[in-house]
Amino acid sequence: MPRPLLLIDVDGVISLFGFDHRSPPAGRYQLVDGITHFLSGTAGGHLRRLGEAYELAWCTGWEEKANEYLPLALGLGGPLSYVVFDNGERPPQAHWKLGAIDRHVDGVRPLAWLDDAHDDGCLAWAAERPAPTLLVRTDPAVGLTDREVDRLLVWAEGL
Repeated sequence: MPRPLLLIDVDGVISLFGFDHRSPPAGRYQLVDGITHFLSGTAGGHLRRLGEAYELAWCTGWEEKANEYLPLALGLGGPLSYVVFDNGERPPQAHWKLGAIDRHVDGVRPLAWLDDAHDDGCLAWAAERPAPTLLVRTDPAVGLTDREVDRLLVWAEGL
């Protein structure tokens, strides 16, 4: 049985925004294609820990760019698979990522999705998936924390 899949958004999970710049969280600024991003100082350790229970995959508008910048910056072992966003179909009234996620993920595979912008459509989609599905929302000013990691690990262990 394959490990559950963990889809990882970047902006608001790893690349933080909206925090008080006078007292930023742990992390550092990095240029990505000429755009400055503030990368969480703890995200790499959290993702390595999650990688023991999950197969990790990027689920971000960065698509393949995530592999160009993030594995080295976060101390990950190498590139991750990633969801490709194209002009394909998506469910009516749905979050812009859902159609691509459905094309990327086998519908019977357990799935967790880390994002800072889940909406009601995401919740409805997760409830209707035939496989166990967990949505975990992050605060974009803080990103991935021990709380979300613990929740994800407990969920994976219970499968």
